[in-house]
Amino acid sequence: MSTLFSIAIEAPSSLALVGMPGWLEIAVLLIIGLLIFGKRLPEVGRNLGKSIVEFKKGIKGIGDEIDAEADRSSSKKEEEPSKSADLPPAKVTPDPAKEIEEAEHPLDK
Repeated sequence: MSTLFSIAIEAPSSLALVGMPGWLEIAVLLIIGLLIFGKRLPEVGRNLGKSIVEFKKGIKGIGDEIDAEADRSSSKKEEEPSKSADLPPAKVTPDPAKEIEEAEHPLDK
């Protein structure tokens, strides 16, 4: 039983051994990429760069839309108090001396 417990404790630490790839792993990946894509590698890189630029433009466009909507909602909030200030005061005022009646709940009986 103690061996099972020690294995369970050691298992997560073995996952910590996987880190960032070193220079050898990067070189192997580059060689494999060169073998797979060959002469088309510059074209693949160019298309990858274009897609990254388009993605960044899309993200910036979404951020601009969010900022514009936030500006619109803040300007609407600034206009609302001036409209409520034009209203006459309420005609019905609460009577502080009157006690509040409690509602009866069917389970209280």
